Amino acid sequence: MKPTDFSKYLTGFLTGYLAHERGASKHTIKAYRDTFVLFIGYMQTQGISVSKLSLENINQGAVVGFLDWLQSERKNSNATRNARLAAVHAFFSYVQYQNPEHLHEFQKILSIPMKNKSVIPMSYLSIDAIKMLLQQPDIHTVKGRRDLALLSLLYDTGARVQEIIDLTPSSLRLDKLSTIRIAGKGNKTRIIPMLADQVRLLRPYLEEHGLVQAHKHTHPLFFNSRSEKLTRAGVNYILQKYANMARKLKPELIPVISPHSLRHSKAMHLLQAGVNLVYIRDILGHVSVQTTEVYARADSRAKREAIEKAYISVVPEKDPVWLSNENLLDWLKLF
Repeated sequence: MKPTDFSKYLTGFLTGYLAHERGASKHTIKAYRDTFVLFIGYMQTQGISVSKLSLENINQGAVVGFLDWLQSERKNSNATRNARLAAVHAFFSYVQYQNPEHLHEFQKILSIPMKNKSVIPMSYLSIDAIKMLLQQPDIHTVKGRRDLALLSLLYDTGARVQEIIDLTPSSLRLDKLSTIRIAGKGNKTRIIPMLADQVRLLRPYLEEHGLVQAHKHTHPLFFNSRSEKLTRAGVNYILQKYANMARKLKPELIPVISPHSLRHSKAMHLLQAGVNLVYIRDILGHVSVQTTEVYARADSRAKREAIEKAYISVVPEKDPVWLSNENLLDWLKLF
């Protein structure tokens, strides 16, 4: 079977361009790959098999049809649709330089706009809720101790769930100035200080599992019963288990959450404690402080306190005269 031009360019895009020229992380490459797996599946529903799919078959109408199919058939949100479209845009930005013969059609694809994302209130926990959540693991069991170390580190570092999953013992420096090295988006590394309470949990965990030994330095820091590193679904399962337990005790404290909610919670608590946005940006691994500003916009308590500090009362101290009259109707007649 003769390969098509689409298969040729897609292979070069995923295996060469993204990794070597764009410096994309393995997670970005995987997400882009998944987009094209879905796109190929959609084109098959339109009667074009993967063995015959070429650039001539892919036009603005086909891409718009794919995006509509994602939302109508797969029930994807606007945010997911936009993420898929970003992958398509990146591919055709690459292809237009490799194959300028179809430049006009490629630019029509690149002109497909993103959809406005619905604004969803940020989900984060109060400090009391975090304490309640971290009281649920049974520290008398091996799994309970692992889960406590995992969830507390997820909160304390404000790390993304994949960043926690990818940690190894070599990522930790547990001495007088304890730190953790986290590899984030775009293969960017950041160093985050760790305080004594977090170190107090991690030291016995490392010793219990033999992770202090030199040959275990590249072993997953958090792993399952088969010694394999946890998955995103696995971390979410652990979090939901303890969230449900905490919710039974104090339902008003624990909203519907995800692992990312712990990241939001840490950022909000740092902000409320008066930590500069620049430091919060560095801890979270944001490229720009503008991304971090979303927490300042979401913090209604800080807004209220700022208004109260700047407030100058213009309301008369005395009650309106009619309030001292028992009969409003009589007062109105006299007015």
